[in-house]
Amino acid sequence: MTRSRWHGLGMLTLGAAYFGFYAPYSALANTLSRGLLPGIGKPASGLVLLPAVALGTIAGVILFLGLSGWWRHVRRRSVLGLSLPHPNREIFLASCFHALAIGATTLNFTFAGVSILFVLLLMRGGVLILSPLVDMLRRREVRISSWVALGLSLAAVLVALADVDNYVLPLGAALSVSAYLTGYVGRFLIMSKAAKAQGVEENRCYFVEEQMLSSPLLLAGLGAAAILGPGTGGEMLRRGFTTFLGTEAALLAFLVGVLYAGLSVFGTLIYVDPREYTYCVPVNRGASLLAGIVATCALALFLGLRPPSPLQWTAAGLVMIALFVLARPDWVEGRIVPSAGAGRLFLFVCSGNTCRSPMATAIARAELAARFGRRAPAQVQSAGLTVRPGAPMTPEAEVALREIEVEPGRHRARLLTSELVERAEAIFCMTAAHREAVLRMHPAAAGKTLCIDPDGDILDPIGSALEVYVGCAERLRDLVRRRFDALLAGA
Repeated sequence: MTRSRWHGLGMLTLGAAYFGFYAPYSALANTLSRGLLPGIGKPASGLVLLPAVALGTIAGVILFLGLSGWWRHVRRRSVLGLSLPHPNREIFLASCFHALAIGATTLNFTFAGVSILFVLLLMRGGVLILSPLVDMLRRREVRISSWVALGLSLAAVLVALADVDNYVLPLGAALSVSAYLTGYVGRFLIMSKAAKAQGVEENRCYFVEEQMLSSPLLLAGLGAAAILGPGTGGEMLRRGFTTFLGTEAALLAFLVGVLYAGLSVFGTLIYVDPREYTYCVPVNRGASLLAGIVATCALALFLGLRPPSPLQWTAAGLVMIALFVLARPDWVEGRIVPSAGAGRLFLFVCSGNTCRSPMATAIARAELAARFGRRAPAQVQSAGLTVRPGAPMTPEAEVALREIEVEPGRHRARLLTSELVERAEAIFCMTAAHREAVLRMHPAAAGKTLCIDPDGDILDPIGSALEVYVGCAERLRDLVRRRFDALLAGA
């Protein structure tokens, strides 16, 4: 895919693709494990199904990476003259957590005597609750619209829980749900550090390497458990790797894995979006809940099972409202909080919002004051993509500004939001990677999102000598003046 197509994959488009894979995956995994498909025979245990599912997931991921061409973005290392994939330790650990979640997801559909709806709601609700906790641990700002969507999504889960007719959760099912949530916690914590908001190239590298490793790691773990595992569990896995693979049901289990590969691909693309998890997770979980409703309707139509109840349709309605809130955060927040101010807004963007973009903002304010006095025709603000909210400007940046006779002013770092992107008349990014990250958040802003220096990146001076900071400040002053000459002509 080209870079523009990557930017064009908007969040709700990704959610729709996730929905498109999850609905048939849910229906097929459900019917296969319960033995409801004509001619397939008796129900198949989840442990028996897992090897074929893992093989299908591997095949699906290989197919996607091959067709998209994204396999080229994997990091490589030369070994004995051969260029081999070489993911780092963080990616390996994240892939282990992902493999844990993959295995638990399919397994959770297959426990005898356990309400599938109950287990699904525990999975969805659990990840929804985890999302703001991970954001807080990583000090990511959570917007009001994201909190509203999260609340609506949790309300949908609670409404649907009232429809569950069996709240029994045996030890095996409880352990599987716990493994699923553990996988997501570990994966989110690593992903938020290694990929999220780091730029298109870093996100794509993370995505490809995690997808390449997760399913093979799951298959290897299942193989080890089949060889070494005692008791009934080990016996079922051994059957899954041997006699079951020769049955008709194995082909359907393989298809379940291919479908899971699709939802894994689009689910991961949702999660690596630069926005907070409290935004991304309701998109993913909402698409999952709606897919479950559609799968239930299909099973009712073709196999005579019970159709969705009024409570489940109510939950679906709440999810649709939540998705609207996420699609139009400006509309929602404009009715909850006062407007941040009117007029023209010029926005400067960097990574941590403690050095380059706040220096550019201070310079821009001084330039506006010098040109227009108190009647400046525009506001200037700054924001960052990987921010520790509230962090001050670095002392070196303050000294560098004073060296060029610009007052630093009071600054506290803040996260770039979709609302800021929409309000800004022009957005000036310090690097090409920053611009790519902004466009992933808001592809429609391409026409007004620019690199402040079209001839090259403004490198981060963090950790450098003071003269590097001063040189950076002087370069930003020249660039700001050049940009304002064009933007404010005739103002």
